[in-house]
Amino acid sequence: MSSTVLTTAQPGADAVRPSLGERIAPQIQRRGALAVLVLVVVVASATSDTFPTWSNISSILGNNAFVWLLALGMTFVIITGGIDLSVGSMYALGGVFGAYGSTHGTWLAILLPLAVGAAWGTVQGLLVARARMAPFIVSLVGLLGLRGLMQAITDEGATTYLVPQHSAFRSLGAGTWTPVLIVVVLFALGAVLLTRTRFGATLTAMGGNENAALLLGLPVARAKVLAYLLSGTLAAAAGALGGARLGSGVTTIGIGYELTAIASVVIGGTLLTGGSGSVSGTVSGVLLLAVIHNLIDHYFSQYGSAFTDTVNGAFLAVVVLMQTLLSRTQRLE
Repeated sequence: MSSTVLTTAQPGADAVRPSLGERIAPQIQRRGALAVLVLVVVVASATSDTFPTWSNISSILGNNAFVWLLALGMTFVIITGGIDLSVGSMYALGGVFGAYGSTHGTWLAILLPLAVGAAWGTVQGLLVARARMAPFIVSLVGLLGLRGLMQAITDEGATTYLVPQHSAFRSLGAGTWTPVLIVVVLFALGAVLLTRTRFGATLTAMGGNENAALLLGLPVARAKVLAYLLSGTLAAAAGALGGARLGSGVTTIGIGYELTAIASVVIGGTLLTGGSGSVSGTVSGVLLLAVIHNLIDHYFSQYGSAFTDTVNGAFLAVVVLMQTLLSRTQRLE
């Protein structure tokens, strides 16, 4: 008796090709902010004579440049699955220390805020990574603690430190190109750090699954501390350079800046739960919010900053909802 054996399996037949939804969802997450940014710029340029002018563009770039450094530091933290609510307070404190240091020399004006920001970020990172405290609680304490420290240093705002008129430190915040150049260089370094180093790979891995990252032998705790250190240092540096631009250490600035930074990062495609994100996405996010705020100031100036905060919140809610829906789509398919 003869028998016939039919072989139905072929090499590669069991391979599952990703569906259309699985291919599109990551692209929307990563490049959605850029697409919306291009659309908003095109529409604004077509409907407004003042929007595409150099004076308006320089205002968008120069006046907001240093604040964007908060979003850069926040990118590293959120990719780990954490959060840093203290960056707005650190921004204000960095400006105070920068202005104070400038009265004793340019190098002290730069190094003093950086040292304070690095030290504070390290403490927060250790509490999150080693003491296993919740990032929200740690950074909320940081927000309140830094504001209290600044009030104590400035006699509850009664003392304002001024940057000397002829100080070289003041020139770091002047004009448009110097602030933008500083920010571009730091964002470029941040992109390399996140995509081309083991540190960046560890941040992404721990955000996706911290236990798996530990099993792989990755230095999770050390990377988490460094993420908060970077966030604190960049926030302090941004504040110091912002103080150089304003010519003084203003104690009332920075309120709500942490929310703007978080919104920029998440709008740029970084998952609020961690594990996925990019510096280039954050660039798109900060530019998109900056352009929208500029349009609000032009068309709805009578509503003031309250309307701007409403837009920030609305954008953040929409993007988080979209991220949730896209994640469900990928899981189902």
